[in-house]
This record gives sequence, structure tokens and C-alpha cells, in this order.
Amino acid sequence: MSEVRRSTSSSYRPSSSWRIKRTKREWKPLEDRSCTDLPWFLLFTLFLVGMCGICGFTIATGGAARLVFGYDSYGNTCGQRNEPIEGVRLSGLDHLDRNFVFFLDPCNIDIIQRKIKSMALCVSQCPTEELATYYDLKRFAMMNGSELCSYELPGHKYPQLPERFEKCPKLPVPESKALPVFNRCTPVDISCYAKFAEAVVTFVSDNSMLNRLIAGVAASKEIIVGLCLLALVLSMILMVIIRYISAVLVWILTAMVVLGSLGGTSVLWWLYIDYRMTMNETMSKDLRETEEPNGGMKPTKDHAQGLLIYAVSATVFTGILLLLMLFMRKRVALTIALFHVAGKVFIHLPLLALQPFCTFLALSLFWVYWIMVLLFLGTTGNPEKNEDTGLVEFRLTGGLQYMTWYHAVGLIWISEFILACQQMTVAGAVVTYYFTRDKTKLPVTPILSSVLRLVRYHLGTVAKGSFIITLVKIPRLILMYIHNQLKGKENACARCMLKACICCLWCLEKCLNYLNQNAYAATAINSTSFCTSARDAFMILVENALRVATINTVGDFVLFLGKILIVSCTAFAGVLALNYQRDYTEWVLPLIIVCLFAFLVAHCFLSIFEIVVDVLFLCFAIDTKYNNGTPGREFYMDKALMEFVENSRRSMAMEERGRSKRARPKEEVELTEVKAMAPGTSSA
Repeated sequence: MSEVRRSTSSSYRPSSSWRIKRTKREWKPLEDRSCTDLPWFLLFTLFLVGMCGICGFTIATGGAARLVFGYDSYGNTCGQRNEPIEGVRLSGLDHLDRNFVFFLDPCNIDIIQRKIKSMALCVSQCPTEELATYYDLKRFAMMNGSELCSYELPGHKYPQLPERFEKCPKLPVPESKALPVFNRCTPVDISCYAKFAEAVVTFVSDNSMLNRLIAGVAASKEIIVGLCLLALVLSMILMVIIRYISAVLVWILTAMVVLGSLGGTSVLWWLYIDYRMTMNETMSKDLRETEEPNGGMKPTKDHAQGLLIYAVSATVFTGILLLLMLFMRKRVALTIALFHVAGKVFIHLPLLALQPFCTFLALSLFWVYWIMVLLFLGTTGNPEKNEDTGLVEFRLTGGLQYMTWYHAVGLIWISEFILACQQMTVAGAVVTYYFTRDKTKLPVTPILSSVLRLVRYHLGTVAKGSFIITLVKIPRLILMYIHNQLKGKENACARCMLKACICCLWCLEKCLNYLNQNAYAATAINSTSFCTSARDAFMILVENALRVATINTVGDFVLFLGKILIVSCTAFAGVLALNYQRDYTEWVLPLIIVCLFAFLVAHCFLSIFEIVVDVLFLCFAIDTKYNNGTPGREFYMDKALMEFVENSRRSMAMEERGRSKRARPKEEVELTEVKAMAPGTSSA
């Protein structure tokens, strides 16, 4: 039986070793290319077909025409012959000669629902002058043939009709102009919208303030455009020169953190000691005043104990921080080396700087399309009469209501898909740069090559990764909506639970975003599916957890300082440029707009730099794991990273020599003891 077991175990071992060899990942950068996650590409294509189907449905059912040409309160589309609607009087009219929508009270705005609560009519011409009386309405109707009261009222009888107060426009009728595309008569003087503007801009207290702010923006539009271009140029320059200043920024940051923690701890201990000395002096001078029947000494002791707790906590925190700085100082050097190489990447691949423009353009086009279809959906559906106002509204009923939810999911998924395409494109270009030993043999346009690889092989992977982010983002947005709707109505426990769930989902989304980004880089290297790439990238990141933590903390803070630098320089230039406007309220809003735009631009550009650093680190980790610099296993890394590896090897070799020197005396003592014991053992 033992022989049988032995033979069985021996026959089992080869299969187990074969299985280990099969499951072990072999990284072969840029060697094989194949389509990844094809079912997800087909699913995403079907989803896009559904999005286009919603747009086609709104156009076919007249929703697009009602949005563009407008419709009156009786369900008639302006500029068209209309079919009568059952149960709605004055429907089915011929409006071929009435192309514009006119609101009887255009300033009656529902701030909550964000729409005009007024009867709408189709007219042939918008009022070109202010009409102060009903005789002016009659004269305008007779001269221009454009009747501004309800259809059943004859224009020549406007001043005598008793219905004129309900079915004619509110006097005075302001001068109006038609919008270029949507054919709505809009008042030339927008002062009637001040109430709505005040509700949106909450810090504006009166109309004069609003007018002055708007006037300041209008007067400074050339300066605003120039400062925005300055922020754009500064962001592009910073991405190139950050490799030269990264070392200074990192060590300044480290020194500030260490000195700040030491200073804070010292101040707390000084306060505690000073408080104790003051308390002792007070007790020695007047013991009776401090020892009151109701425990007058207790607050003094409590204050001292509180300061002691703060000082001890700060000391523990400072000690942990110093230990972390001590053990992670070498990894900080890796962050500096990665920033240096990232700067070289932007020099060799200058088209990387255009990625924020391309992504912003793609997102802008998609958002414009999405908003347009959403507006189409708002005017699509069955006509229903509102019992409160008596006006006709178009609403989706039955299963058609789910089209709005489908359209909302499309906003999130496709937006995440576009952002994921940017990450995959940048990762593909950086991977090509890193794993090309001879940089003179790089493709003419590595960015374009990366885009072509993405479109040909990896759209399914991007679709799957963006769908996972969508699955996490949708519940978080729903919970945020519920939290806003129940604000002031829910109890403290429910509010706390909602906020905790929203926070957890936000953290999960950030973690998945980071893992997805590394999964795209792994796909760009090995052309593997999303799940396989995510698993491989996760294993690499776990093996280098301390390095990842150092790069994410130190690197992110350095990039944040870069954003602050760009905003500060832009704001300083804005103050100098706007200095001739002495009124503070006239240039504060342009300056705020410029600073927000500068931060947005800096964030877009430096986020590309952050992606480059993360991809470089993954490539570096793979390179150091599977290569050692010997013939046949040469490194791919840049000279700066090579110097970091060599310095790490020297420090490790010195540590090993020190350990061997410390261990050698012990071995000699043990050897002498063995020799001393050897004669007694032999004689025995």
C-alpha cells in the first residue's frame, strides 16, 4: 500500500507543478495583441443603439419639433398644421403663419420647477416695442397681424372685452426678440429675471449688486479670456518643468510636515507645563479660594489632564510620523525619480498634453447631445390637461417613463467610458515608451497608435471597467438625491446612516477608479481581459504596498501644490490686470471665474500627469520583478529609475555586510565553545 501511495503522490506532483506553471502570469509587453472582453463591447454597442433609439423616438413622435418650434397651451405646435386633441378646446389649429411662442406673463417663473408658469400662444411676430395699454395691443394686432391675446378674442375688440384681464398679456408688455433657434419671444430687458437670478446666486442681496457684478464680467471679458489662456499655458509648462522642481517640493513638504508636527507637540507640552506651574503657584498662594465646597479645583485639574492627553497624543503621532519618514525615505526617492521620468515622457510624447482637450471635447459633445435628447423627452408623450392651470402638458406614461431612467444611466456610463478611453490611451502610450529600449525607434505618433489599438482591441475592456464604476455611482447618486429630498425631515439616525452609506460608496468608487486605471495599463501591456488585468495589477500593487502609499500621498500632495501654484499665479496676474477697476464688486466675480477655470485646467492637465506616474510605477514594478539587469534579462527602465535601483542595491548590500559582521562574533564564540567541549566529549 505504501508503494501505491508513493506512486500516486509522485504521479500527482507533476500535474500540480504543471498547474502552477499554467496559472503563473508571464508578462510579455507589447508582444501579442488580441480582442479583449468582446461580449462587453457587444453589450455596450446594444446600449448605444438603445440611446439612439430614444432620440429617434422623440423625433418621430414630435417631441423634437415641439421643442424647436414650440407649442402653445392648447397642444398646437407653432409653424405647423395640427391635429385636434380630444377634450381640449382650441386644439388642432393651423399655425403655419404663426412661428413664434409668446408668453402672456414671461416673468412669472416657478423657481422650484424652473419653468415659466404662463399661458403660451403661437404668434406671427414678437412685440418689437413696449405695449403699455390694451389699445397698443389692438394697434399692434391691426398693423402686424400678430394677435397677442387668446385665439378666441378678436384683435379689434381687445380694449372692450371683459376677458382681457385673464386671456391677454400682463401690461406693460415688454419689448421682445425671438431666440435664434427655439423661436421663443424673450424680453430684451432681463431685469424681470432678477428674482430667479437671486435664487440661483444666493449671495446677491439686491438687483443693483447683481447688475454691477454682471457689468464687471461684461467689461472684463477680454481680460478673463487672457487669464484663462495664461492658466492653460502655465499648466502645460508645469507638466514639463515639474521633474526639475519635484525633488525640492517633496523635501520641502517633508520638512514642513516634520517641523510642523514637532512644533505642535512642543507647544502642547509647553502649555501643559506652564499650566501646571501656574496652577501650583495659585494653590500655594491661596489654598482656601481654590478649595471650594462644590469642587472648585476640579475644572483646573480637568484642563491640565486635557492638555496632557493632547500632548501625549501629539507625541505618539509625531513618533509614528518620524518612524514612517525614516522607513519611507527611500520610497520618497522613487517618487522623485518617477516624476523625473514622467517629465521626459511629456517631452517625447508632446501630444499627451492634448488629451485633456480631446476628452473635454468628447464629453462636451456628448453632454450637449444628452441634454438635447432630455429636452426632447420633456416634450414627448401624450397630451394631458393640467387641472390646476388648464394648460396642456406632454408627459410620458406607462413603460415609456423608463426611457428617462435609461437615458440617465447612459449619461453616467458613456461619460465614464469616455474618461476610461482617455486612461487607456495614455496608458498605452506610456507603456510603449517604457518598454521600448531604443527611444529612437518609438512610433511616429505613439498616442495615435495607442488610440488605434484601443479601437481595434480593447473597447470591450473599457466598457466593462466603466460599467463597474457606473454600478457604484448610481446608488450613491440615488442616496444623495434621497438625502437632499429628506433634508430637515429625517431623524438624526437616518441622516447619519445615509451619510455613512454615501461616504462608503464614494470611497469604493475611488478605489475602483484606481484599480481600473492600473487594469487598463495591464491590458495595454499584456492584452488581457479586464478581470485578468485587474487581478494581475492588484497583485503587483499589493507586493509594493508601501511604495504605492508613498507615491499616492507624496505625489498627490506635490500635484496639489502645483494646482495651487497655477491658481495663485493666475490670481496674481488677474489682480494686476483688474487693478484699474477700483470698485471691488466689479472685479471680484471675474477673478473668481478665472480662479475656478485655472483650477479646473490645472486639475485636467495634472491628472494626466498623475496617470502617467501611476502607469510608470506599474511598469517599473513589473520590470524589477521579472528582470534583474543580467544578460537576457535587461531592465527596460530609464536612467533615473536605474540609478534608484542601483542605490537601493548598494544600501541593501551595506545592510547585509553589517548584519554579517554582527553575526560573525557570535559564530566564533559558538565555535570556541564547541572546541572546548570537544575533549570532554571524546574522553567520555
